[in-house]
Amino acid sequence: MTDKLSKTDAAPRDTSTAMVKAEGVHKSFGSVEVLKGIDLEVKSGEVFCLIGPSGSGKSTFLRCINHLEKINAGRLYVDGELVGYRQKGDKLYELKDSEVALKRRDIGMVFQRFNLFPHMTAAENIIEAPIQVRGTNKAQARERATQLLERVGLADKAGSYPSQLSGGQQQRVAIARALAMDPKLMLFDEPTSALDPELVGDVLDVMRDLAESGMTMIVVTHEMGFAREVGDSLVFMDDGVVVESGHPREVLTNPQHERTQSFLSKVL
Repeated sequence: MTDKLSKTDAAPRDTSTAMVKAEGVHKSFGSVEVLKGIDLEVKSGEVFCLIGPSGSGKSTFLRCINHLEKINAGRLYVDGELVGYRQKGDKLYELKDSEVALKRRDIGMVFQRFNLFPHMTAAENIIEAPIQVRGTNKAQARERATQLLERVGLADKAGSYPSQLSGGQQQRVAIARALAMDPKLMLFDEPTSALDPELVGDVLDVMRDLAESGMTMIVVTHEMGFAREVGDSLVFMDDGVVVESGHPREVLTNPQHERTQSFLSKVL
C-alpha cells in the first residue's frame, strides 16, 4: 500500500464541531417503522461505527444522511445544514432534486456491492463524477485518478474493467471513486460484507489510511476488530433505536445493555 500514514504522522483530528447530527429521526416504509427516533452526533474528523443485527436500521440511517431515503420526522444535519430540506419559519420545504444532488456531491458513499460501471475501466469509473458533476478538466481528473489508484494499492489496474478485478479490488476502486469528489464525509455501508475473507484486509487497510488522514467516516460494519482499533465512537442499534453508545473498546469489552451483551456474545 502506498501513501500510507503512520499514526505518528497522521493529521490531528478536529472533533470540535458536529459533521452529522440526528434529532428524533424517524423513517417508515409503508406501515413498517424502521427508524424510531434516532438521536446521535458525529464530530468532524471522527470515525463513527454503527453495529447491530440485520434489520436494525443501520443501512437505512446511512441512506438518510445523503437523502437517498427521505426521513418522515425529525431533523438531520450535515455540516450544520438540513439534509433534503430548507426551513423557513416553522415550516420545512423539500429541496429540489438538483439542490439535493448539489449537496450530495460532498458526501462519499461506498456500498456493499461496489456499484461500479461495468463498461468502464477503473480509471474511467473514478473520473466520471468529477468531470460530469464538478466540471473537472479531463486531464486533471485522470491525474487525480492515478493518484487515488496508487493510494488504494491499485496503480497497475487503471485500465482494468470491473470483471477483471477481484471483489476486494473493485471495492478499493469504489473507495477511490468516492474520494475523487473530495468529500467532507464518507459513508461506508458494510463495505467488506460481500468479500471473501482473504480480501477483507486490503479494504480495511485503505479505510485505516483514510481514518488516520482525518476523514470523517460513518461505518456500518460487522468488523469488530476494525471498530475497536480505528473507531472513535460506536453505536449499537437494534429494532430502529440506539440501544447503547460509547467508545468502541468500552462498548465491546464491557457492554451495559442486555441486548448489546446478547448480540456481541454471538459475533465476538
